Amino acid sequence: MNDYIHRVQYYETDQMAVVHHSNYIRWMEEARVEFLDRHGIGFVTLEARGILSPVVGVECRYRRPTHFDERIRVHVELREYTGVRLRVEYEMYNDQSGELVSTGASTHCFTNMQGRPISLQRDYPDVDAVLAAAVIPAKQKDE
Repeated sequence: MNDYIHRVQYYETDQMAVVHHSNYIRWMEEARVEFLDRHGIGFVTLEARGILSPVVGVECRYRRPTHFDERIRVHVELREYTGVRLRVEYEMYNDQSGELVSTGASTHCFTNMQGRPISLQRDYPDVDAVLAAAVIPAKQKDE
């Protein structure tokens, strides 16, 4: 339930015939959007309720190049959630070979439609409960 498959498009490659580095950030967003949809709190639902989740930080480490027509499996985990902030971590694998190609993370806050910070715990307890239940603490992953 936490994986998203992206097929590398030709336009995502550069003159060296490898995927341009900026696309990995896009794949992380695609995977995050899909993850939230699968949990019943997709962007359409959140925004209809007046909840925005802007990115306040992003990081990406590149391990192996990827190429046109490969399928990249993006594994998504919610690692930290406070009701006000959310940290999502990503591992990207070549789906055919299983090789790890990239890792990354994005950090988000929650705001109302006017851009003011909100607490999901206080203002949207149903959304808070879904996110809190989806968090995988760091120590649990290694067990």
